[in-house]
Order: sequence, then structure tokens, then C-alpha cells
Amino acid sequence: MRGNEMLATDVPVNPAYTKSLKPVVAVLGQHSRVATLGAHLPNGWTLRAARALDDIRPDEIVLLAGATERDVRAARSVLPRRVAVVALVDAHAPADVVAGVLTEGADVCVRGGTPAILAGHLVACRRRQLADRWSTLRNVVG
Repeated sequence: MRGNEMLATDVPVNPAYTKSLKPVVAVLGQHSRVATLGAHLPNGWTLRAARALDDIRPDEIVLLAGATERDVRAARSVLPRRVAVVALVDAHAPADVVAGVLTEGADVCVRGGTPAILAGHLVACRRRQLADRWSTLRNVVG
């Protein structure tokens, strides 16, 4: 702060509203379905195999590979709402499966899993996560 002037770098940011600068996609389910996904994610992104839902960290994006309605329901019942859940279903999954995973709380449902298209959906989820954080940021200056 210079005199009465405050610079943008002087604003204290509540760490609860910030996210890691290096996004992580935690994969649950059929890891073979996303074997080449890492090559399509932006630089700095990490793809990791999660052991179970209790292995998910609050700032990650969860990718349920081979997702079912039950998988999404289970994820939504234990994960914080701010965790993005992406359901990857079979390329020929019927519309009721897609509607079912979305109804159960998936943020996105992707059919097939073409790596470049899936990566695009993950990036969009990340942008929504960041936009949500900034929209809820209030009263950070004391």
C-alpha cells in the first residue's frame, strides 16, 4: 500500500477460496479407458489414480471412468459440493444412462472418452470451479 492507494497485490486472499495452480484429475474406475488422457491435458495438469472416494482431495476434479448412476450417487454423498464430478460412460451408452448420471449429480457426462474431447470437458470444469470461487469471494479486505 502506498499512501491511501492499495495495489492489487496488497489484497489479502483467503486461502479457503484459492485453488492449486496445478489442477489434478483423480481417476476412479477403469483406468485403462483414460490411459492417454494425460497427453491431452494442458501443461501443469496431473492425472492420478485414486484408491477410493476417501482418497479425493477438495481441489481435485474426479473422473469416474465407466461411471454408473450408483457411482455418481456415492461420490456426491461423500464429496464436498465444490468437487467437480465427471462421469465417463460407454460410447454407446443409452440416453437414460446419461440422464441418470447427470440426475445423480455429475457435473458433466462424457460418452466414449475420446481423450481430446474429455480433456476439453475437464478444462471447462476447472474454469467453472475457479469462477465459482471468485463469485463467492467476499470481504477479503479487513
